[in-house]
Amino acid sequence: MPLTLEQYAEQLASRRDLHWPAPPDPEPIKAKPHVKRLPGLRAVIWNVYGTLLSISGGSLLLQHANDFVMEVALEKTIHEFKMWKAMTRKPGNPAHYMRLMLNNVIDELKFTSIKGEKFPEIATDQVWLAILKKLMQNEYTYMVSQMGALDEYAQKIAYFYHASLQGVAAYPGAARALYAVNEQLGWQGIMADGQCCSWVQLKRQLQEQEPAMAYETFLPAEHRCWSFQCLGRKPSERLFRIMLNKLSDSGIEPEQALHVGSSIERDLIPAKRLGMRTALFAGDKNTIQATNEQLRNPDTRPDVMLTALAQITDVL
Repeated sequence: MPLTLEQYAEQLASRRDLHWPAPPDPEPIKAKPHVKRLPGLRAVIWNVYGTLLSISGGSLLLQHANDFVMEVALEKTIHEFKMWKAMTRKPGNPAHYMRLMLNNVIDELKFTSIKGEKFPEIATDQVWLAILKKLMQNEYTYMVSQMGALDEYAQKIAYFYHASLQGVAAYPGAARALYAVNEQLGWQGIMADGQCCSWVQLKRQLQEQEPAMAYETFLPAEHRCWSFQCLGRKPSERLFRIMLNKLSDSGIEPEQALHVGSSIERDLIPAKRLGMRTALFAGDKNTIQATNEQLRNPDTRPDVMLTALAQITDVL
């Protein structure tokens, strides 16, 4: 029986021969929280990277701007999945040729993006699926019994690649904040830029804080909206409108939902424009994206500002 993505991630975590990038330590901001009770709330919708998860670079990246980081991640991926024999064998660094292949596939997938979408998302598993198909033309093989069908294998490669590219960790109090929302409201969801590996990353990091909590109950699959699924990244309204439909199916109006994010431009402005209430997470200097002008402008300023995730209980 092939490993699930979650089982594969667990297997990787048990290995001692792998070394992952360290997650960044949060840098507190010299700011006072602006917390008040928002009556009538029935749902909390979370952003993930930069809000629930600390991540190097502030957001989940398809490619890293730092050439050395990219080279290391690709070298590890090539070695882990034994790809070099099926690649074009030329003198030089294998990571260099893999990066060219990666760039070409990304360019190809951009042509299949949704027409009219200003902020298209490229699904990483589809990138690796296309690369695998190219490698198989050179007789590349893998252990199907362990890794599953080709699309499942591509998801596992995507998980490994992202884990090699950026370190992640749950922000202090993230698991307890989710528990508190579940106890007080019951309905909460995810609306975030992310890839096929993002839920497994999030769940694993939350389990580091509170291993026994039932995160699938707190954040069920039908309450999650990821950019890789709808092929549009924030601030695209595509994610937001899908989430509003999910809320509507539960009888929840936009003004009864609170979106918690760390970027006014990408998270809060689209939510506010569509009628949701907003909370800015200002707990990390590395990930917050907010200007003084945005914080003063009544059209863009959040309803509340949290400097710690635990403060969500004072809003509900």
